Amino acid sequence: MTRHDASRFPKKTSLRRRLLAAVLVAPLLVGLLGGTVMAPGSVNGDELSNAQAQQRALEKEIARQKALIAQLTASQASISGQIASTQDQLNGITDNLQTTQAKVTTMSGQLADVKAQYATLVGQLTTLDGQLKDIAAQEAAKKAELGQRKALLADRVRQAYEAQRTSLLEVLLSGASFTDMLAAISSQLDAAEQDQALAGQITQDRATLLSLHQTLQTTRDSTNQLRQQVGVQKQQIDGRIAALNAAQTKLTRLAQAAKAALSEQQAEYAQAAADKAKLAKALAAAAAARKKLQDKINRLVAEQYNLGHIPSQYNGSLIWPMAGAITQNFGCTGFSWEPRVGNCAHFHNGIDLVAPYGTAVRAAGPGRVVYVGWNYADGANPAWIVIIAHSSKLVTWYAHLRPTYPVRTGAVVTQGQIIGYEGNTGHSTGAHLHWMVSLGGVAVNPKLFT
Repeated sequence: MTRHDASRFPKKTSLRRRLLAAVLVAPLLVGLLGGTVMAPGSVNGDELSNAQAQQRALEKEIARQKALIAQLTASQASISGQIASTQDQLNGITDNLQTTQAKVTTMSGQLADVKAQYATLVGQLTTLDGQLKDIAAQEAAKKAELGQRKALLADRVRQAYEAQRTSLLEVLLSGASFTDMLAAISSQLDAAEQDQALAGQITQDRATLLSLHQTLQTTRDSTNQLRQQVGVQKQQIDGRIAALNAAQTKLTRLAQAAKAALSEQQAEYAQAAADKAKLAKALAAAAAARKKLQDKINRLVAEQYNLGHIPSQYNGSLIWPMAGAITQNFGCTGFSWEPRVGNCAHFHNGIDLVAPYGTAVRAAGPGRVVYVGWNYADGANPAWIVIIAHSSKLVTWYAHLRPTYPVRTGAVVTQGQIIGYEGNTGHSTGAHLHWMVSLGGVAVNPKLFT
């Protein structure tokens, strides 16, 4: 009987030891596998909260940078449109150089604002790169810390099995006192709680590490996209600066040419006006010569019309024959060289355009060339002119050209075809084109037809 009981006792003891070990190890395994069972107050969630708050802050920062890029894109699009419009104007007819200069100055200020916004964006991107570096360091530190804790927990579990902790039943049967019994229970409970807390901390570390990794990856991807967009912005800004500088250079050149031509013109007119008697005689002679030339052109146009070479009416609009700056508009003028017409003491019957010497002059519209040669209405110093009839009533004149023959009398020309080159012939104070439009034998404002 005693032997039989003795043979059974180890089996019960072994069974109870296994049960107690299972009780002690179960919470450890639950914690190690990511369970949520933790001792109250044993795990600090500040790190996870901080990581999540950091992620939200970075998301807001990236959103602000995207908004700034959108603002930059809109600003650059506006400036690009203004620059294109100014370039078109400079490549075409610049009626008021001061107005164009004011536009260029305004665009320069707007571009300076865009450059400041770009600098802010670059600074924010640099700050974001620093934050990414910090997050990468936090992630590396948290990985190392997690590895240490996992190793510690594994070591504690291994030690628990190796020590073969004495079961409560063995303590009781060994004749230990009640105090010893309580001490053994307390020691085992303390070890279990410590292991469970460590497992809970490992779970928390994993969540924090995951949050840091997600923040790092998302922010890095967004930052790379932002960096590419910032690069595009830089290229666009450089292009805008180059275009604006080119516009300013061309504007300055046009302004200098227009100023020089106008100054020379004013000086010559002033010199002529000094001798009023001589001026009056010259104006009278010029008026008579102009009338004679006009009568001749009218006959030539009538002949071409009677031959069926030109239509009775012109359908369409005219183009500017040459790009450049307008130095004198159509209508009343203060230049005493011009003749009296109606209520104007001095009247300019066309528009003067200034461009670099030798610039091609083109037909304002389709028609037939009725005259190419010297304008003897100018007296001893005639101008080279080309006259085109677009219909029996609409005729355009191009004066002060170089004496060359891109076209000849009787030739049919298309709109935009080269008919001559800007020169300085006749009573000209500098290279320019005098463009006149005649309707029914009366000079009219060319702008009405463009």
